Amino acid sequence: MSEKSNHLYYGDNLTILRDRIPDESVDLIYLDPPFNSNRSYNVLFRSHSGDDSAAQIQAFDDTWTWTQQTEGLFLSMIGGGCPPRVADALTAMRNLLGTSDVNAYLVMMTARAVELHRALKPTGSLYLHCDPTASHYLKIMLDAIFGPEHFRNEIIWKRTPFSGSSKARARQLPRSHDDILFYSASDEWTWNGPTLPYADEYLSRFRWDDGDGRGPYRKTLLKTYSDATFKRLEADNRLVPPVRAGAKWSYKQYLSESSGTRQVDDIWGDINSINPVAQERLGYPTQKPVALLARIISESSNEGDVVLDPFCGCGTTIDAAEKLHRRWIGVDITYLAIDLIRKRLRHTYGEQIEDTYTVHGVPADLGGAAALFAENPFDFERWAVSLIDAQPNEKQVGDKGIDGRVRFHADEGRIGQALVSVKGGKTVTPSMVNEIHGTVQREQVEMGILITLTEPTKGMRDTAAKSGTYTANLTGQDYPRIQILSVGDLMAGKQANMPTAILPYVKAKPRDPDQLTLDPN
Repeated sequence: MSEKSNHLYYGDNLTILRDRIPDESVDLIYLDPPFNSNRSYNVLFRSHSGDDSAAQIQAFDDTWTWTQQTEGLFLSMIGGGCPPRVADALTAMRNLLGTSDVNAYLVMMTARAVELHRALKPTGSLYLHCDPTASHYLKIMLDAIFGPEHFRNEIIWKRTPFSGSSKARARQLPRSHDDILFYSASDEWTWNGPTLPYADEYLSRFRWDDGDGRGPYRKTLLKTYSDATFKRLEADNRLVPPVRAGAKWSYKQYLSESSGTRQVDDIWGDINSINPVAQERLGYPTQKPVALLARIISESSNEGDVVLDPFCGCGTTIDAAEKLHRRWIGVDITYLAIDLIRKRLRHTYGEQIEDTYTVHGVPADLGGAAALFAENPFDFERWAVSLIDAQPNEKQVGDKGIDGRVRFHADEGRIGQALVSVKGGKTVTPSMVNEIHGTVQREQVEMGILITLTEPTKGMRDTAAKSGTYTANLTGQDYPRIQILSVGDLMAGKQANMPTAILPYVKAKPRDPDQLTLDPN
């Protein structure tokens, strides 16, 4: 695979798809767009008026609600921004659903699906992961975009074998599956049909063995046959006489002559969702297991093909694509996701993985950092925190001056912390140093780090120098209790003076990238 053959984009996937992804350049697309299936139908289909909430559908900081932006996108699409058949479907949905949240979701998704269809090679495929709340509407839109003749499967992923076991009984059947809609771009698509070993129940049918070296066999009814076939089976000692008068003959079907595998069908119950103690669990709310993505990528692409995930979240698609030697493109609108993916790749494949992909949309200089702060202060904080391998806050809440945390091994068996505070404004003062020092004392942690977009003043550095030191028992080395790093320092390669950070998010041990398992356990 050539150097820098992979790409990770931070930003709105609709803009990135339109501006950066060429026509017919992608072999496989998997998308798991945010959608909160825990909301009730009554809430989802309410139009926004009166006291109705302005954000009924929300998943990981993405809100799907009918706004002026949604209205403008809808009008641009039916006004010529999409194929006529798609415009007709959008208009029909508007007549049916009005300006409900679910229709806002469909408009947003349709605009992206049109671009994804454009980007697919003629031999490519798309897998859209959703839930039963909106899968039927999404299928109508995908039929309009891809053509109903290119619908291949509705895959039912049964997430867990333990559904329905709770003591609390709902007044409906337990929900235990997701839908995955599978479409091809044309009548000729890449397909490597997945198989699984025979199930134990099937193997138990081969319970006879004559001891003739041919191994176990099952008795299969001989329904219709010619005299020649009967004589051939008789000569080969394969005939089993009927057990009663008038019954039919059977023949011996040997296990050794079978393929040993069965074709995977459209109900996937052998790959469980990630349990709370799984090694690959990252704490991301919609994380899917690597085994699920590995199956999709294996069956619909070949080594060297390009896999695209426009809602890449915690990077499971990227991880699976890397393991299976595919090129990949990931897009996400939250910097938290971009940072998580980068840490996940480093943890799994080592520092050298960063030489194989390019990150787009993150600041490359001070001007870019200032622009990010002006556009999205919270993502600026996340970005700045990630520069020192700290874990940023997942949600924008009252943080008491804490924008991130760096964890490190302080003593044998004990994890220490450095609190991180980020200041993006033009005015910086020594009081900011006193603030983080007070927070470090209140939280009873080892260290504090202040990151500033503006160069800190001499007074700030003098105040930090008076805060004392922290001595790491494991190494006996002294570190400043409070230190200040400017964004310019960090972008020039300077690092925090502290013990080696434990990479955030990732808890699993590094895995051999050449040893991929589809074992769901």
